[in-house]
Amino acid sequence: MIKKFQSASIFLCASMVLGCSATNSATSTQKSNSINTPFATATVNQAPVGNAGLASASSVNAQLTMEQIMADPDWLGRQPQAAYFSPTGDSLLYYRKREGSVIQDLFETNEGLANGEQVSIGELHSHEYDEIIDDNDHDFIAWIFEGNVFAQKRGQSNVMQLTKDSDTAHNLAYFEGSGVSFQKGNGFHALDINSGLSQQVFEWKFEENEPAVKPAKDYIAQEQQKLINYVQVQRKNRQDMRAQQDRLARENQSVMSSTFYFDEDHSNVLASLSPDGKYAIVVTRISTPTRSDTDIMPDYIEEDGRIKAQSVRQRVADAKPESHSIFFLDIQNNTQKELSYVSLPGYNEDVLADVKRENAEAKGETYTNNRLPRDIGLLFDWYATEMPVKWHDSSQHVALMLEAWDNKDRWIVSVDVNEPIFTTQHRMHDKAWVNYRFNQFGWFDEANTLYLLSEQSGYSQLYTKALNGSLNALTQGRFVVDNVVLTQNDDFFYYKANKKHPGIYEVYRVAASGGEPQALTDLNGMTDFVLSPTEDRLLLTHSTLAMPPELYVMSTQTPSTPQRLTNTVSDAFLSIDWAVPAIVAIPSSHTKQPVYSRVYTPAQTTDTNKRRAVVFNHGAGYLQNAHLGWSGYFREFMFHSLLVSEGYVVLDMDFRASAGYGRDWRTAIYRQMGTPEVQDLKDGVKWLVENANVDEQRIGTYGGSYGGFLTFMALFTEPDLFQAGAALRPVSDWAHYNTPYTANILNTPDIDPIAYERSSPIYFAEGLTKPLLMNAPMVDDNVFFLDVVRLVQRLIELEKEDFETAIYPVEPHGFVQPSSWLDEYRRIYKLFETHL
Repeated sequence: MIKKFQSASIFLCASMVLGCSATNSATSTQKSNSINTPFATATVNQAPVGNAGLASASSVNAQLTMEQIMADPDWLGRQPQAAYFSPTGDSLLYYRKREGSVIQDLFETNEGLANGEQVSIGELHSHEYDEIIDDNDHDFIAWIFEGNVFAQKRGQSNVMQLTKDSDTAHNLAYFEGSGVSFQKGNGFHALDINSGLSQQVFEWKFEENEPAVKPAKDYIAQEQQKLINYVQVQRKNRQDMRAQQDRLARENQSVMSSTFYFDEDHSNVLASLSPDGKYAIVVTRISTPTRSDTDIMPDYIEEDGRIKAQSVRQRVADAKPESHSIFFLDIQNNTQKELSYVSLPGYNEDVLADVKRENAEAKGETYTNNRLPRDIGLLFDWYATEMPVKWHDSSQHVALMLEAWDNKDRWIVSVDVNEPIFTTQHRMHDKAWVNYRFNQFGWFDEANTLYLLSEQSGYSQLYTKALNGSLNALTQGRFVVDNVVLTQNDDFFYYKANKKHPGIYEVYRVAASGGEPQALTDLNGMTDFVLSPTEDRLLLTHSTLAMPPELYVMSTQTPSTPQRLTNTVSDAFLSIDWAVPAIVAIPSSHTKQPVYSRVYTPAQTTDTNKRRAVVFNHGAGYLQNAHLGWSGYFREFMFHSLLVSEGYVVLDMDFRASAGYGRDWRTAIYRQMGTPEVQDLKDGVKWLVENANVDEQRIGTYGGSYGGFLTFMALFTEPDLFQAGAALRPVSDWAHYNTPYTANILNTPDIDPIAYERSSPIYFAEGLTKPLLMNAPMVDDNVFFLDVVRLVQRLIELEKEDFETAIYPVEPHGFVQPSSWLDEYRRIYKLFETHL
């Protein structure tokens, strides 16, 4: 299946995850670099890939300036994004930012057309495919563009527009042999592309199903209906009309047959129609508000000169448990059944008993275990582009992915339409929390078998599971498997993994029947892929440490060298002699695993003086930055090059909590955010002093979002570790952050206040003894400006003196104005120059 946007994380992370950046794209470079230290032995070959040469760099290296680093990033070259194949596979498409604009233009290219040609706006509907469905069992493909449905028969060039209205279609799927189904509002519709027949398959309403006649509600009504013949006749007429309508709907295929009714206090979560149109899953929730009137953010800089109160998300401290009601609908018989969670293993397990007991004892109370049913619903993966409800092509089974609201369990269940109950196929329990990534699952077309990703071994791996069989591992090892694609004939799974080194992602495939996986690429760096519709080629997005992403194509049939398709990196970028970091495995004093890190060092000189150093803390917490691809923190990469040119050493660690290193690395921060990470920073500082000629009294630290939080925790809890720190858009109190991210790691404040007080910097502010810079955007709807405001007041009350606050009135969490970036990093640079 081809998606308009291949990676949901690029668009979701700004509102959901701390400091998240799109880091899953990359390209080749002219530089070379080897991975340092005895703990890592891979050698990185960063020579150009394919036969399309790089743009020639100026023979004279340009001087790096702060103004250029923080300028509009268009100057880097506007790299390709969200690349995909056309449905026939004969061309490739990608988005590229329009110079000087926020608009993303669509380009089409092939192996012989450098950078491609822009698709005209009048032709976008035949090139931009949202929710595209493409199955070899059907003689047509279909997709959605701007809310309308389009189709194209195989072997034909003309595109058919099937809908044209203001109601947005979604949940597109094949319907019977020659049709498509889609949802509009509270109903599913179907279109036959041959006959043109349009039908509403079924609808649902959140209201009471009013009977034709109601029983008498009291004595007076009862007597009225008994004594007055006119009333009796009117009631009989209504009953007869309703019976006739019901019979017409059952026995006449020309009439829309089914309307279903749900509790008027509920609202939609998700709906899914079976391929044959006979069954459906409808999921609802109680319509409780997710925010209050006080969840606002003042916006001081508006066009009308007035203050605007922007609505913002609810805080985790205000979150209430939520369950979903899941209904199985038999459309032909107009029956509905709510599916019970009672059959799920652990559905009423008191998974937080130890946590609740610890918090109760801290208050002098006693906690007694309970076995009340847990709040359970569909699992919505932040990183997924797929729904958590999957129908088998036969329409005889449907699979669902469920999660507990307490974040400790994930279930994959199946439902047989002949006996609609949940049958558990897989349970993944985690005492910390179930990862919101690595939740792909689906069906084999020709067998009642599921495939799924699971972290149950400690690393995301690929498994198959027959409905009546046992779990079968197709991959195993201390590496991460992600982005799984099953071929149309069910023969192979394609996926990406960091098998040969935690920071190198290559493309692999494994036979669905099992066997040794095959590495298809050996590019080093960061490589993502899209499998062509004909499954004979891979479209690769590849990058390295010092070069942004470009597109390549390669054959899947025989070993081949990827051919480069795009060349977008600017001459201005190539003219600069960037400081390329080494990937170093720094020994940990707390785990057997090393802490992989980027280390930027100045050129070797005869100078024996001790150096200054800066430790950068990446954002998002669960994010990998010490990989060998182009980082989403590209400005920081350039800033670090500038610092190196001034003689600094720069360290960028994938501290515990980072992605790419398995479940234990991820969950080390459970109920103690800021503790393992600062321990790792201490190991990093020790390594710098012992291996990089760094003066331990001249080391500073900085970071944004989660990185700003870590800056706080380091300065507050280990005051002698750094001599100065800059916290950018930082969290100071986790009780004010969002629910999906925070409740995973710290549970909720009403259940686990100990975890919040143990993990929130505001409780440790008395430890500040070194200079602190806080940079705070005022219209940040991710980490609220309130986090800095409350901490500043706390520091004032503690009579702290050596702190400074810079505010940015028009900036959201991810700054948008180059002038703001420039001001922010000038302040950081000045902080380090003054105090290190």
